[in-house]
Order: sequence, then structure tokens, then C-alpha cells
Amino acid sequence: MKPMSEQDIRTSFINCSKGEAKRLPLPRDLDEQPWDDLDFLGWRDLSAPGRSYLVTEYAGRLTGVALRFPSRQRGFLHRSMCSLCLTTHPGDGVSLMTARRTGAAGREGNSVGLYVCTDLACSLYVRGKKAAAPGARFKETLTTEEQVERTVANLDAFLAKLID
Repeated sequence: MKPMSEQDIRTSFINCSKGEAKRLPLPRDLDEQPWDDLDFLGWRDLSAPGRSYLVTEYAGRLTGVALRFPSRQRGFLHRSMCSLCLTTHPGDGVSLMTARRTGAAGREGNSVGLYVCTDLACSLYVRGKKAAAPGARFKETLTTEEQVERTVANLDAFLAKLID
């Protein structure tokens, strides 16, 4: 993924108003992101627990999505799998994140959900750039490039469900 400017990020959001996009907090370390290893830029809103954001290339354009997720703790022994990168995490490492749909469906309150790594570091887990808990990444016969393609395809399928 190529580096993005703050303006590019703010104008990319498809499921919130321009005012909301203008006010949302951006990552402070944009210049330090490992852009070559990212399939999407994802970050949590530290000022509003339960909110996250994701920006990626979709259908030839930069596309941003505001996400919500519950902030409650699950049991210590609970283990969940991310629907994007297929990494498993114990406890709260995977969250059901929901995004308001675009258009009329979104105005009616409809949303789409997906289980995602809570830290939104899927791209780094797939590439082995960030270590997950022991046993969190299954040994696969797919190459890293094929795993990246699968992650991007899973994200594209999620985004397709959002757009009205």
C-alpha cells in the first residue's frame, strides 16, 4: 500500500458524514507506518473505546470505514479467529466489528459485522512482521503472497456488503 496523507484518509470514508470524518482522530505515526507491508491502514480510537477505523484500496479508490465493537472482556480461555487473516487470538484479541452500511440501508440503521483482529494488524500477522500468541497462526501450504491475496479478498467481500 502506498503512503496516505491525512486529507486522503479523511475524504475516503464512505459510512460517516464529512463532519465525522473531519473530527475523527488519525494515527499519530502516519509517517512511520510500514506501508509496504500493509494491505489496509487500521487503527483504534483511543479517545472513544469501541471505535476503530480502516482505510484501504477498494474498487480502484481509497475507501475508509468507521467500525464499532463492544469493549467488554471475554473469558480468559476464549480463543477467536479473525475472518480476514485467519489468525487466532486468546481473550479479546478478536472482536466483532460492525460498520454502518452506506446509502439508504445505512440511514435505516443497517450494518454489517466481521470478526477482526482487535489491533487491526492483520497485514503484519500474515507477513510474520508481528508475532501473535503461540499457535495463533496455523501452518499453511499457501505462500505468504497467497495468504495476503486471501486477506485482501476477505476484506473486499466485507466492503462489498457495506456499499448500497
